[in-house]
Amino acid sequence: MSRGTRAEAATTLAAVFDGKSLNSVLPTALANIDPRDRALLQQLCYGTLRHYPALNAVLNQLLSKPLKEKDRDLKALLLIGLYQLSGTRVPDHAAVSTTVEAIRELNKTWAKGLTNAILRRYLRERDALEAQLEEAAAAGYPTWLFKKIGKQWPDQAREILAAGNEQPPMTLRVNQRVQTRDHYLEKLANAGIGAKAGSLSGQAIVLDQAMDVADLPDFERGAVSVQDEAAQLAAILLNAQPGEHILDACSAPGGKTCHILEGQSAVASVVAMDIDPLRLMRVAENTVRLQLPAQLLEGDAAAPPEVLVAASFDAILVDAPCSATGVIRRHPDIKLLRRESDIPQLATRQLSILQGLWPLLKPGGRLLYASCSILAEENSRVIGKFLVAQDDATASVMEQNWGVASGCGRQLLPSTNGPDGLFYAQLDKNA
Repeated sequence: MSRGTRAEAATTLAAVFDGKSLNSVLPTALANIDPRDRALLQQLCYGTLRHYPALNAVLNQLLSKPLKEKDRDLKALLLIGLYQLSGTRVPDHAAVSTTVEAIRELNKTWAKGLTNAILRRYLRERDALEAQLEEAAAAGYPTWLFKKIGKQWPDQAREILAAGNEQPPMTLRVNQRVQTRDHYLEKLANAGIGAKAGSLSGQAIVLDQAMDVADLPDFERGAVSVQDEAAQLAAILLNAQPGEHILDACSAPGGKTCHILEGQSAVASVVAMDIDPLRLMRVAENTVRLQLPAQLLEGDAAAPPEVLVAASFDAILVDAPCSATGVIRRHPDIKLLRRESDIPQLATRQLSILQGLWPLLKPGGRLLYASCSILAEENSRVIGKFLVAQDDATASVMEQNWGVASGCGRQLLPSTNGPDGLFYAQLDKNA
């Protein structure tokens, strides 16, 4: 018998509270429950994490004393109950009763009365409780990030914050080796799937509603891939030419690698490198499904393997590890797991990656730097520091009409129903 959805969600979120990423624990949880309940499980996990700062602040008001560390699953269940009452269409009575019933599966029957009392008090005092929230918590963000976004993007902060609390659109990338975008839009229409063409990428299609990829026409045959439109700009900006030797230096899970190969049937070769062997397997899975040739290599971009010969690549793509503050809506556990102290460490890592890869680039070659952060410390400031130290590097002027100019690059900001927040900058190696 499958475990109850709410109890499974509580156990999953408890693991996140313990420091694990949602991506690492959710697959196991989904396998533990009835397939019919998997969409609800994902909604409960993602929704509760998106609104965690506000929900947690409300819960702290409702508790007479903090819960013990060993009761993280109970705390998670209480937050799930509050999320159902505040952010879903589940009827109030059903939200309360199903949450209380899930207590038994957590082997905490002593907390049934407590759970019932907390949820019913929230229903009675909702407005007063929420009125006492600090500004950052009310917006659904940790204080440090709320302040940083407000300082760096004062004119766009409201939209950025709102977008981070919404479910993102599901965007596809049409495999142009197989068909045109118009052709695939016709297939979707014939299948009764609502969709529209993207505005930034010629291969992008935005679905009206998210769905299982197994239900997409010809997905397993490699017709399309799931990739946000902002991420699709990487291959477009890199603009691989016939005969070029390309390195995708931080390639997992492989979306950008595959997009590069889809656009060029005559690229000399593409090396897809990643430091994580497990994530590199995702690259392999994607290239196999799409029937695309790529040389896979495990390696650290900051200290590349000796097999990569100096000055051997015409172009290098660096999708740098970052805070992921531009894709919080896709990874809401960032609101719990990311710390302000992480940002300088990430910036140091990003700079070391640029320094490690630069010798591999041919004179006259180009390096495209990308990050899914919206923070200047990881983007324009990293590029600025690199240019000061590297006298044979020049920033290419980016005159695209999307995003906003940010230092030597351009920044896309996350927007509701729009693309994710990514930064791009191109560096040219002087001939």
